Amino acid sequence: MASGDDLPQLEGGLFLTDGGIETSLIFHHGMDLPLFAAFPLLDEERGTAALRRYYGPYLALARAHDAGFVLESPTWRASPRWAAQLGYTKDQLARLNRKAISLMEELRESHGSESRPVVISGCVGPHEDGYDPAELLDADAARDYHAAQIDIFGETAAELVTAITMTYVDEAIGIARAADAAGLPVVISFTVETDGRLPSGQPLGEAIAELDDRTGGSVAYVMLNCAHPTHFEDVLEPGAPWVERIRGLRANASTLSHAELDEAAELDDGDPADLGARYAGLAGRLPRMNVLGGCCGTDGRHVAEIAAAWPGER
Repeated sequence: MASGDDLPQLEGGLFLTDGGIETSLIFHHGMDLPLFAAFPLLDEERGTAALRRYYGPYLALARAHDAGFVLESPTWRASPRWAAQLGYTKDQLARLNRKAISLMEELRESHGSESRPVVISGCVGPHEDGYDPAELLDADAARDYHAAQIDIFGETAAELVTAITMTYVDEAIGIARAADAAGLPVVISFTVETDGRLPSGQPLGEAIAELDDRTGGSVAYVMLNCAHPTHFEDVLEPGAPWVERIRGLRANASTLSHAELDEAAELDDGDPADLGARYAGLAGRLPRMNVLGGCCGTDGRHVAEIAAAWPGER
């Protein structure tokens, strides 16, 4: 079982990661991302160059703050169901997942910090819609589905798997089991609605407790993403064991609900300074949190404000 005990972010200190990659590539870099998928950009040099330009400033920001960095691969949609819809074969998908991790290696080598580590993460996304899944997999089906991508990561330089935008606990459990089988530490990142519950309706604390119970505590840590701090800060229970499992946060720039974001015609990039202050305000309520980045609508401005506001070494 890969517990992730040797992951450097578990030793403390500030670790940054990137912002909302898909929204940034679409609205700030002028890229076309059918099905919100970034991995097809790796299929041509122009797209790969755009990804290099995207990640570079975040790595520079981490160096400026003497922070570690988690390099999250652009593979949130690079799993069989989505790849088939985009016209990719199984072999083509495997090649692009490998290429994604190779690009992360290249970026680490060219932009890495001499004093703080850069950790390569293979990003896994949900089998269904990231806000409102039409089909719910049980844990075994989720393990089998996600193993196709996670097994590839296990053959590369990826140092962990991060499952982003998990909407219900069974899929998260299946991913954790697939990562364990592949010998990779795993991080599970849940999303919540404006009431602090998962889209499935389960309270966040119950979901984290169930995840740990059914995986034997194998998950390295838990993150939250694709929600604004105002959506979940009121459900954080001081001193609760599940709260101490939350080590990472990638919040949305917008306070809008998932349903409202789905209907929005323009990007809502919120207030970067306010978002940074809200992260800092969560430091005392999430005592283990030290992996900080953004999700939909965020870019380098937001992560810079988050890093500047963060209250020192923890």
